[in-house]
Amino acid sequence: MSTTDTAGTAVITFTEDELDPYVTHAPTRRWLSGPGLPVDGDLLSFAALRTDGLRTVADSTGTPDRLTTELRDRLVIGGILGADGRETESLLLDGATGAISTTYFLHDRPDLMDSRPLAPSLEKLVRFAAAADELAALRGQFASYAGRLGPRAAAQAAQHLLALFEEGTDGDPGPFWRMTAVIRPLSLVAGPGTTSGLALDLPSRLLDEAFGAGRVARFEEVDFPPALTHEPTRRFLREAGLPEDGYWFALDTEVPPASLAEYHAVEREEAGPAADRLPADADRLIRLGNLLEDTSLVVDGATGTVLCWSEPDATLRPLNADVSTLAFTLWLINREKSLDAVHALTDAYGQLADTMSRTLAHADPLACDPTPTTATDDGRRYWPEAFGDEAGGGLYA
Repeated sequence: MSTTDTAGTAVITFTEDELDPYVTHAPTRRWLSGPGLPVDGDLLSFAALRTDGLRTVADSTGTPDRLTTELRDRLVIGGILGADGRETESLLLDGATGAISTTYFLHDRPDLMDSRPLAPSLEKLVRFAAAADELAALRGQFASYAGRLGPRAAAQAAQHLLALFEEGTDGDPGPFWRMTAVIRPLSLVAGPGTTSGLALDLPSRLLDEAFGAGRVARFEEVDFPPALTHEPTRRFLREAGLPEDGYWFALDTEVPPASLAEYHAVEREEAGPAADRLPADADRLIRLGNLLEDTSLVVDGATGTVLCWSEPDATLRPLNADVSTLAFTLWLINREKSLDAVHALTDAYGQLADTMSRTLAHADPLACDPTPTTATDDGRRYWPEAFGDEAGGGLYA
């Protein structure tokens, strides 16, 4: 095995002797000894081949007798990368047919391991992953989408990517590539904030069209407490507003926004924690609504940062960069549920949850970044956990 640099990209290739006896499929042998596999990408990684070489699932578990015959001789060649850059599933190559599948390694119970088809060949796998990477970076065949924003641009990019995947798979790319095609382009709906003063500029009436005008609440100037001094946030809440019900978020509509300190002094007098358990800046954290039970969604009145305050563990965690990315998150969830009803995306639930996190992280890195921001921040992030909550209903339409 060798690693060469081709056009600035590190590529892994194998000699014919190194492929014996693992790979007998002639087209796959030609690909691995010719074009090879890129070491790193945004979606897939084959880096493990550089350290481990070609190895079977049986070699990786050390318990071949507890594996199904189907899995035992598959070759572990890499992994699908999650939004946090870590591998979520392992990539398997069938050396006899060239087909690619995925699996979750269960080292304690290898008898329960199974696989899910991913691509008919290495050539298709590499081409599809490259297209997804080009979309994320708006380069290559997706370079023309740079600067084209809004629902129409997102729909056109989705059609472009889905057609590419369908062409390579006789019209059935499978759930992973289908969700990549219809979810990932949704990040094109909103662009960097150039006029709003916030992280994103959202299209006019985006929320009204998704949730219905009667279900989007807008605030009057008189509603804002004195502690909400961040003018771009005030303007967004006046002009764009927020959905009253965002599935995992319910907006307070019965009373005007108040500081977290005021809310607990009045509304949560019996149930709330003692005052000394509130965050230090509770008087400038404006409560907009609730997430989970006993978890408040608050906005920093001075900076516009959106956070969540958990009463049970008395912890303040980042939620979104600001109200523009909060609104995008709620819109993204709403759109995913509509797409699930058409494409049955939740049939591959774990892959969908990660695709949603990737799409959100593209628009709002803070929402998915587990890096602690304060001494008490434990790195837990609400949206990735909510996306992954299949048992609780999660992303199902």
